[in-house]
Amino acid sequence: MKQLLLLFATMLFSSSSKVMAEVPANAGKTLVVYYSYTGNCREIVTTLTSQIEADVLEIQPAEKGLRYEANGYALGTELLNAINDNPNDADSYPAIDPVTTSLSQYQNVIIVTPLWWSQMAAIMQTYLFQSASQMAGKHVGLIVSSHSSSISGVVRDAKRLLPDVTWMGEALWINASNHSRRASLIENWLKTQDFAIEQTTMDKMYITIDGQTQNVTLENNTAAKALVEKLQQAPVTVTLNSSGGFEIWGALGFSLPTSDQQITAQPGDVILYNGSNICLFYGSNPWSYTRLGKIDGLSESELRSFLKAGESNISVTLSLQSDATGINTLSSSRIKDEELYSLSGQRIAKPSHGIYIKNNKKVKL
Repeated sequence: MKQLLLLFATMLFSSSSKVMAEVPANAGKTLVVYYSYTGNCREIVTTLTSQIEADVLEIQPAEKGLRYEANGYALGTELLNAINDNPNDADSYPAIDPVTTSLSQYQNVIIVTPLWWSQMAAIMQTYLFQSASQMAGKHVGLIVSSHSSSISGVVRDAKRLLPDVTWMGEALWINASNHSRRASLIENWLKTQDFAIEQTTMDKMYITIDGQTQNVTLENNTAAKALVEKLQQAPVTVTLNSSGGFEIWGALGFSLPTSDQQITAQPGDVILYNGSNICLFYGSNPWSYTRLGKIDGLSESELRSFLKAGESNISVTLSLQSDATGINTLSSSRIKDEELYSLSGQRIAKPSHGIYIKNNKKVKL
């Protein structure tokens, strides 16, 4: 029952073997997800991660030691038939080890899977079925390992299981005859893949309470992006109340897409609860949440003061400016004396004429 999340550094052959020039320098963070029964997919992943920077997640069946190929591939066929009979029923898919890796931090996902009887391996199908909502909007690539069978059935399975992703390009087929040449095949394939570019804008939100403003670093997930779209229309003011000795929370007045994970929220976390409630934490609490972001630069005691811990009917304004109507102040952890910041809190190296923040005050150049 072990889940492996391996850092790229543990699988490097050598820095000289990387082909990072073939992947955009500002490509978003990448996760390689794989299942390997015979070891071929594991070798493919090792080769792939010698050429790009990526984290690695191995999917494993809950029941160990099964021989899917025994008796003319009887068990493997039985598992695939169960999925084919009712592909929308979670009970149709074989159990896998619990997966705790959140996809919210990744913009790109590369799936490496074996082919079973002209279809995607049932174990990988389980993971994709369970993760479809988290995958939505991400750029996804596909590498398929087979002995000699065409991979068209696996591609169909992938598109059925992940209807809301952006496919990076054509799938890569590595078979028995070209497995030894996988390094060059992967290198050439990477050149054709459309990696998502890391977003460097709209990663900040501001929270204003009782005239004081703090900035929030937002998560790169669908919920945070949807919140930004809402705030682009106008700031949102909500009424929150203290609860449990660790948070203030209340209704947003609208719903956001969820990607709930069992997490332990920490001081400073900005959390989406049940899709339509926002929670601002000054303590910690384990629950199934969608993380929206984190308040920057405040200690737990400072958070308690800023969030009015213990009080009721706290008016909280969310905005994309450093206050709801214009400029207030930037968090002291971000501002540096004599440096200039834009109205949205971004440091400006080469300012032109306009209004900026300098030493926590408005200045006009």
